[in-house]
Amino acid sequence: MTELTENTRADSPLLQKRYRAERRFRAYGITAILIAIAFLGVMLVSIFGLGYTAFQQTEIKLDIYFDPAVIDPTGERDPTKLSTANYQTLARNALRDYFPDVTGRRDRRALNGLLSRGASNELREMVKEDPDIIGSSRTLWLPASDDLDMLIKGQIDTSLPAAQRQISDQQIAWGLALQADGLAKRHFNHRFLTNGDSREPELAGIWGAMVGSFLALFVCFILSFPIGVMAAIYLEEFAPTNRLTDLIEVNINNLAAVPSIVFGLLGLAIFLNFMDLPRSAPLVGGMVLALMTLPTIIIAARAALKAVPPSIREAALGVGASPMQTVFHHVLPLGLPGMLTGAIIGMAQALGETAPLLMIGMVAFIVDIPQGVFDPATALPVQIFIWADSPERAFLAKTAAGIMVLLGFLIIMNLSAVLLRRRFTRRW
Repeated sequence: MTELTENTRADSPLLQKRYRAERRFRAYGITAILIAIAFLGVMLVSIFGLGYTAFQQTEIKLDIYFDPAVIDPTGERDPTKLSTANYQTLARNALRDYFPDVTGRRDRRALNGLLSRGASNELREMVKEDPDIIGSSRTLWLPASDDLDMLIKGQIDTSLPAAQRQISDQQIAWGLALQADGLAKRHFNHRFLTNGDSREPELAGIWGAMVGSFLALFVCFILSFPIGVMAAIYLEEFAPTNRLTDLIEVNINNLAAVPSIVFGLLGLAIFLNFMDLPRSAPLVGGMVLALMTLPTIIIAARAALKAVPPSIREAALGVGASPMQTVFHHVLPLGLPGMLTGAIIGMAQALGETAPLLMIGMVAFIVDIPQGVFDPATALPVQIFIWADSPERAFLAKTAAGIMVLLGFLIIMNLSAVLLRRRFTRRW
């Protein structure tokens, strides 16, 4: 008894040793958390530090004369001829007016390299919307090339030899002269949020990939959520306890841990090779993601049903409700918020998946914005992968900006799941 009392005293050596061990363990835990936060901070700073530049695009102020001799020599206003006219010539002529001393063929080609090829597309759209501007002049801001854009943003080391740069000394002088005169400025890059993919970094946008992801997630949700909820209701409320049910539950839990590329292989074999569905379509992508998300939704739905107190079931059965009425009129409405939370988390997981989509061909170069689930499309993570694999240095900023957009959507989806759970989940 005396020995026990001495060991429990506050100043006993054994108790002090235990306190020191607890303090060390607490310090180790705090250190691990701080290290994780530091690594996360370094990653986010590197991504945001590079990606924010993609939301700005250098543009050149030009006085464009919509020359009828170039656009519509016959004056017929034929839409076909208006669409095929050489609008890039109009932009190049306006740029050459700023540098009348540039006369050589090679120098003119170098000067034209300061303009993006997308300038002609914007001029073409203006003429198609209002053909009456032919023969008039407009002052417009047109996109600069990716080389000039990187120069204005300070991403090109001008001290390097010309052989190690994609932009020549003469082009640097012209670009800096345009910037000094206020004719080359950085503006908000709306093209990044409204365009599809492009071979030209300054024209590449993420809207096509966003639409493709939304369509694939829509297909994924309408397939996986009803099936997952029905499967959870059967397993939790109606299925008998036997070996078959145990086998199904074990397989569902195992499928939740299967690598996502396995589901991509399954989609390649079944949906593409056997069912002959269109390759690189959001329909197939959504079906593959539904297979991958289904175990997560079933597990979350079963947990939500288990959280409903047995007294609810007993009260419903006590007043004469059938087992089916008890589940669908009383238990399901109370468990639905938890099911939706699990579904949103599953959709967030599906949004960031790349491997299964690569297996079904959604890695293709898609310029047009998909209009439906059968149109060729890509997805946000796949688009990021394509840009990261591009040799153009300007695509590095696009890659980081794409990651920022993807992280934003993931944060919104997870935050909505948390708010939904707090708002509608009842405390029993």
